[in-house]
Amino acid sequence: MSSRISVRGFAVASATAVTTVGAVVGVAAAGPAAASNDNFEATAADATLLADIPAGQQAQVQTASLTQQADAQSAQASAAAKKSAEEAARLRAAQDAKAKKNAADKDKASKDAKARDLETQAASRSASRSTFQVQSSYSVSDVQAIARQIIPADQFQCFSNIVDNESSWNYRATNGSAYGLVQALPGSKMSSVGGDWQTNPATQIKWGLNYMNERYGSPCGAWSFWQAHDSY
Repeated sequence: MSSRISVRGFAVASATAVTTVGAVVGVAAAGPAAASNDNFEATAADATLLADIPAGQQAQVQTASLTQQADAQSAQASAAAKKSAEEAARLRAAQDAKAKKNAADKDKASKDAKARDLETQAASRSASRSTFQVQSSYSVSDVQAIARQIIPADQFQCFSNIVDNESSWNYRATNGSAYGLVQALPGSKMSSVGGDWQTNPATQIKWGLNYMNERYGSPCGAWSFWQAHDSY
């Protein structure tokens, strides 16, 4: 029975009794000489040493071995490159996620600041409304001045357009059950804001603004609807 050993990375055959490639030594000292010689001859006959390979074939064997080594190195390099690319992609994903979070936090901070500004403005308008003097009567200019203090500046013109068409700024205007600047129907609805809804234009303006915001989103939303339907 024969086995194979490697000489500098090249596979060659060796007999079981051969201990060093290229030297036929180490044959068991004990035992019948004839049997030893027979075993040696049998195994030596099957053995093919690197030195026995023709020179041209040796070059082919060496080339094949170098090719295998190059392929192994290339595979290792590809694996390393793939790992590096995956790590770079992971880092980019983490950076993108952090950038998105920062942008979201910044947007939230901006919205919170805007909400605080609106609250401040609302508080300011509320303070202004609390200083309105109740009068026995109000001119159109008086009523409009009150409305400017209550209605947001960017919504005033839309509110004014509706009031122009509904009551011409007459806070005592009536049309059947409709009453006041914004022609609430029935007028008694405005009592939800104040019991003086019949005589106080500020109460009517507050109710009208609340109604437009709740039903149309804003006075400008109400005005867009009014233009399409001649009512709101």
